[in-house]
Amino acid sequence: MKAYVFPGQGAQYSGMGKALYENSGRGKELFEKANEILGFKITDVMFEGTDEELKQTEVTQPAIFLHSVILAKTLDAFHPDMVAGHSLGEFSALVANGALSFEDGLRLVSKRADAMQKACEAEPSTMAAIMGLKDETVEQVCNEIDEILVPANYNSPGQVVISGSIKGVDLAVEKLQEKGAKRAIKLKVGGAFHSPLMEPAKKELEEAITETGFSKPVCPVYQNATASPSADPGTIKDNLIKQLTSPVKWTQTIEKMLEDGAESFTEVGPGKVLQGLIKKVDRKIPTESA
Repeated sequence: MKAYVFPGQGAQYSGMGKALYENSGRGKELFEKANEILGFKITDVMFEGTDEELKQTEVTQPAIFLHSVILAKTLDAFHPDMVAGHSLGEFSALVANGALSFEDGLRLVSKRADAMQKACEAEPSTMAAIMGLKDETVEQVCNEIDEILVPANYNSPGQVVISGSIKGVDLAVEKLQEKGAKRAIKLKVGGAFHSPLMEPAKKELEEAITETGFSKPVCPVYQNATASPSADPGTIKDNLIKQLTSPVKWTQTIEKMLEDGAESFTEVGPGKVLQGLIKKVDRKIPTESA
């Protein structure tokens, strides 16, 4: 069985999607439609923008979504048996998989980015990547600290990202280093994604998701909040709403996809981050870029 996976925030780079625009009539048409929907020329930022411009959440999320979805829609042979996306990438997976239209997907991603940006500005917060400890150790330290602090991304065995207040993350980094973390690095992000601090953004996005029509996908989507396959539009919507304040269960997702028969993984979108994470779950599984 063939699995396709879609990257999240952090995979962006200047020049992303330019070849798709220049070499595919269908690609150019979709990029121009995106410019129209967003009300600004995101293509200018994607193709020529600086790293700093591309880091802005309201640009980053639509840019990665567009690169991933347009690449999927211009592939000659895109016939997935299962799909998954990391955080933002779940929206890309749903559009590529037929559960959401291109237009609705882009509008939701843009709304998500704006809502998250506002939540970040309302209360300063941060994230940190922890390497070399068991998940249970990271969870225990988060629970012991009297601050808003949670595991946010279970990226691969031995790699968990924590998310919360600046004080909470600073305290956790210190404690986790004392417990033997190989690395504990604060991330250059706008705020505490996938934590309770995203509750205002979740409420805003919930309204938009509730009002958007979803269809039955062509194959199951393994969702971040549950690490389980979903094909029912109502279930997909519920899990997508939970996603902003729930941890991204990526390790568990890949393990479940392998258990369900995944024989190879193709990463659709910028970068190769997900391929590296998948190899840490199972070194032998074939991975490739689309």
